[in-house]
Order: sequence, then structure tokens, then C-alpha cells
Amino acid sequence: MKFNPRMPLMVFFLFVIFQGHAQVAAVQLHGRAERIENETVLIGSASSVSFAFTGDSLSIELESRDSQPHHNYVSLELDGVYLKRLKIEKGAKRWYTIPVTGKSNHRLVIYKATEAANGTVVFTGADTKILGLPSTQSRKKIEFIGNSITCGMGNDTAEIPCGTGEWYDQHNAYWAYGPILSRKLDADFLLSSVSGIGMYRNWNDEHEKEAIMPEVYEKLYLSKDSEKKYDFNFKPDLISICLGTNDLSDGDGKKPRLPFNEEKYVANYIAFVKMIYTHNPQARLVLLTSPMISGEKNATFVKCLERVIAAFAGDKTHKPIALFEFQPMKPNGCGYHPDREDHKVMAAQLESLFKKLLDEK
Repeated sequence: MKFNPRMPLMVFFLFVIFQGHAQVAAVQLHGRAERIENETVLIGSASSVSFAFTGDSLSIELESRDSQPHHNYVSLELDGVYLKRLKIEKGAKRWYTIPVTGKSNHRLVIYKATEAANGTVVFTGADTKILGLPSTQSRKKIEFIGNSITCGMGNDTAEIPCGTGEWYDQHNAYWAYGPILSRKLDADFLLSSVSGIGMYRNWNDEHEKEAIMPEVYEKLYLSKDSEKKYDFNFKPDLISICLGTNDLSDGDGKKPRLPFNEEKYVANYIAFVKMIYTHNPQARLVLLTSPMISGEKNATFVKCLERVIAAFAGDKTHKPIALFEFQPMKPNGCGYHPDREDHKVMAAQLESLFKKLLDEK
């Protein structure tokens, strides 16, 4: 609606407020996200807001919101086709024009490309009437729990080369292995992932200053300091866990690093699986190794995961836990992370097993 100068200002502003509420109510949310009054808040990696509209033009209003000077990125998908990644500067809400061809019905999905540590991306509306989307309740659902690899860190260098900008300027969760695989399998997905995080210690922290995954998983914002609990309404059919790369890492080589503690890792992993079962008792679990780990470390990794699975061998109340071993790779992304093509390789390796597990009765 365009502002008519003959329209009383109060009527115009009331229309805008009403329209904002209507738009937020009409959109679909996926991933770690929430609705707060007339705003849709994207929190975790690849969390998304989607809606249908009619016409040959579209502008959307977005804001990057954080207590720190972080900007964010979103990835846009129009009618099932990836468009581009947008940088959302911290500060006031801004309007962003989306290229649209044709006047027919369209579907836009706005994915948060960056992760929860970067603050939130807030969607407050569009300059067109938002149409509701059909329910996707019949689709299978997958949750991917992991670290920076699962987040898609360092995988998109199309605009900003490695070694330049901020540490998150090459993030693009849309092109992480989980979302790629989910699109291939026509499944809904949720990423519960944090860069640098581990099961009992993190990449460069012996669990002294930083929270580990078992401490943040039940928090909506994946932060130990956050008071908001995650509601666990997603109810995935399949949950994959890819945690251990950071536990097994040597850190930055400067800060003191203790030898890998197999007992702590296995004990925390077993407790974490039990935590997952309290929220999703019917889900099938699959434990993943890491394509970044090989040799003796990988042998240790596999042995630990086998011990975790063995701890639930007599459990008749839950489905058997599966194990998947990635093929080692030399990553081509930033900071020894996979790039987009590497993530496609990872997704292809997982496809057969995930399809089999999802198709089980």
C-alpha cells in the first residue's frame, strides 16, 4: 500500500501496524527461530522464514540485531532456486529489493546464513500481500547437531576471499551438508550447531570459559546465558550428531592443550544422547565422524562412537543408533573448513544411509 497524502496519518500508521501483524502471522518458520509480536526472529544457522506472494516485484524489511557489532547474512531462495546471499548491516531496519520475474505466484525463503553467535536477523514484513503456504507436515524431518562444519563456516568465498573480513564473512549455512542433503531428500531440517563447540571441550578451550554443546542444546539461542528454552516442537524423524572434531583438535597450538580424554568424551556423549531422547524418544539417531579427521585420531574417534552405541545396545525403548564414517578430505574452504563443493561431497556420502533410515517403517 502506498501512502496517500489525503489519508489521515493515524489511519495510515494503524494500517501499517495491522499489516505487519498479519504478515508475521502468515509466514512459515523453520529452524531455531521465534515470533515476537510483529517480528519474525531468525536465530540459528539456516533458520528460515518463507511465504508466498503474487507479482513481479518484491521488497523485504530486515534488521541485524545483536549486542555486539556483528552484521549478518541471509541466503535467498525464490521458487526453489537459489538467488544470492545478502549482507544485513547492524542497525536500523532496511528494505531490500528482490529480483522477481513474472507476475505469477511465487515462494520466497529467507535463510539465515550466519549462526546464533552473530545475533539475530529480524524480518518485519514485505511490500506486498503475503499469502499463506500449504502445510509440510507430511514431509520427513532431520535435525543436524554439530559444530562449524555443520554451520557452513568458511564455505562461501564467492564475494569475500579467505583471510579477509570477519571470521563469519564466508558463512553460508544454505550450502552446508545438512541443508543440501535435506533438499535432495525433500525433507524439512533443523540445524543445532555452534562453531568451535565440542562434546566435553571446545576447539581452543578446555571447558573453562566456553560452554559445550550439552550445556546449550536445550536453549533456543544456543547460548548458556540465554534464559529462553527451546520448545522441541520440531520432532525430527532422524537426528545426526557430528561432534568430536573440536574435542580431538590440538587448538591453536599456542594455548595449553591437554591430551584428548576418551572417558570424558564418551561419558558426555552418552549423557547427551539421553538428553536428546527425553525430547525426541521416537527419533532415529546416527553418529557421524568428521571428514577433517584421519589416521590415528579417526581410529580413536570411531572407537569412542562405538562405545557410545554399545552403551545403548540393550535399550529396547529406542531405535538402534547408527554410525557413519566420512571419507577424509582436504577441505577447500576457509580456516580448514569445507567449501560449497566439499559440502556437496559430504551430502552425497550421507544420502544413501539417510534415505534408508528415513524410509524405515
